[in-house]
Amino acid sequence: MAKVFAIANQKGGVGKTTTCINLAASLVATKRRVLLIDLDPQGNATMGSGIDKHALEHSIYDVLIGESTVGEAMQFSEHGGYQLLPANRDLTAAEVVLLEMQMKESRLRSALAPIRENYDYILIDCPPSLSMLTLNALVAADGVIIPMQCEYFALEGLSDLVDNIKRIAELLNPNLKVEGLLRTMYDPRLSLMNDVSAQLKEHFGDQLYDTVIPRNIRLAEAPSYGMPALAYDKQSRGALAYLAESVFISFVYTVVKGLIFIAGQTSQSLGQYRCRLSRT
Repeated sequence: MAKVFAIANQKGGVGKTTTCINLAASLVATKRRVLLIDLDPQGNATMGSGIDKHALEHSIYDVLIGESTVGEAMQFSEHGGYQLLPANRDLTAAEVVLLEMQMKESRLRSALAPIRENYDYILIDCPPSLSMLTLNALVAADGVIIPMQCEYFALEGLSDLVDNIKRIAELLNPNLKVEGLLRTMYDPRLSLMNDVSAQLKEHFGDQLYDTVIPRNIRLAEAPSYGMPALAYDKQSRGALAYLAESVFISFVYTVVKGLIFIAGQTSQSLGQYRCRLSRT
């Protein structure tokens, strides 16, 4: 079953969409089956994946309000190699429409339930606010990847985001956790970035990914061509950084699944052993 990651940060301009697109393409490059969900009414992940948001017959909005199935809204990113549930400005209306619907905070989770087996990873690009759309993403997710710039104001918003994630985990989704913090647009020549990075390491420890996404012109240029950096310039520093991060995420998840399988097998064996003893 797919691991679902919400790519979220209440602060805008920190690289959420860039992370979604490039992480999706990099996971595909490591032979994973990936679905990217654009849950931002701006539709930047849709355009950056090479899909025209103005020409959509169905979008994630239609899925959320029950007017189309996931399959009907699905698109394929030719350059990225992943499936896409696209978005456009119609999604803005979802904030109002969802408020009048039953189970409004779990509409996305319900829509994804029948197709989770078809993918290894599902990535959700969240809007830059804790809206009903972001709430749907967090209720549907197993973990949250937080892209952030190493700047002073980013630290202030981070504590609020982590508190909100904990609150949602307590009330709506007990499986939800912070999967990791990803430093983006990083320039090691700036002392402030190094200072903030050190603070993040001190407070979050292993939750801070070792991989750092550098400030890179190729990452900025690629979306205008409707492709991830890995397709636009696979040797660029940005593309290689996201590829390294995808390898790490895949490795960790594979190890965890293996440990869970071993634990399950061991528990089953012990149960059978106890059963045999009880008969003797």
